[in-house]
Amino acid sequence: MRRRSPRKATGALRAAVERVQPATLLARVQLAWPEAVGPAIAACSQPVGEREGVIKVACASAVWAQELDLLQPEIVSQLNRRLGAGGEGGGSPVAGLRTVCDPTLFSA
Repeated sequence: MRRRSPRKATGALRAAVERVQPATLLARVQLAWPEAVGPAIAACSQPVGEREGVIKVACASAVWAQELDLLQPEIVSQLNRRLGAGGEGGGSPVAGLRTVCDPTLFSA
């Protein structure tokens, strides 16, 4: 009898995460955030809320909040690309960002 070689756990883990994560826009954005914005921005910002397609993003400083405001069109475009824009009604899931400064979330 021949043994099967070990398989990567990536597929099984991804499926498990998809099954247990809440089916909300915020949860989907939180999952896509690091890849959409890159490691530097992800290290000092995180999506913390959502209302009518506008994502509330907490930032480590006012400077980062302003930077994300300036980068908003590109970030929204990246998020919608990763989330598969064109859901119900053909609109994009993420309409915009609202940044707030909350350094307490990022203190070590």
